[in-house]
Amino acid sequence: MRPVSPYHAPGFFAEALAQDRHRDIVGGRWDETGEVQMAVLQAHGLRPEHHLLDIGAGSLRLGCKAVPYLDPGHYWATDLSGALMRRGYEVEMASTPRLDPARLIEDGEFAFPGVPAHITHAIAFAVFTHLPLRFLESALPRLHARFPLLQKLFFTIFLAPPEVYDSALRQPDGVVTHPDRTPYHHREAEVLDLVRQAGFSPVHHGDRLPRGQRLITATR
Repeated sequence: MRPVSPYHAPGFFAEALAQDRHRDIVGGRWDETGEVQMAVLQAHGLRPEHHLLDIGAGSLRLGCKAVPYLDPGHYWATDLSGALMRRGYEVEMASTPRLDPARLIEDGEFAFPGVPAHITHAIAFAVFTHLPLRFLESALPRLHARFPLLQKLFFTIFLAPPEVYDSALRQPDGVVTHPDRTPYHHREAEVLDLVRQAGFSPVHHGDRLPRGQRLITATR
């Protein structure tokens, strides 16, 4: 059976890390994408005193930007691979005493084990682009229930008009997306409905992000 994404393939992370590819396997464009993520957060009101959860943090391309900006102890990260986050920490951030590596939590189920309830902002950048819609459907209500102080969630997706949803689609930045394999595209109406059903108010922003992703904000 084909894994839902390359990241779920057996041995994927071990092989990539053995080749020192901790930057490449999160999509490349390391500095550019980290800067875009940080700019999005700040443009939507993230302040140093807020508590940020970086979902699908990978090798901490956002963490490198967010940790120096946030008050000490206000950044938490989860990812399918704890080893990938630790490699990012060791190579990119080990000289940054503001981040306790205990705040890097392996989590493949969107259960957020050990993350404190006082998270105020969360971001999942280029996470649901690589997963079927059912993962977003299960993650949204968990976020709403687990973090009662969560003000805003940011996540990115690829979209496809309903009339071409069932076919492969070349996105504006050149990425070809699919309805049934990674990278996945979704119908805007279905995504926004899931956000509402989870108790959030959604907004689809028109900005075109790296790879042609679209930004959705979900506000409590």
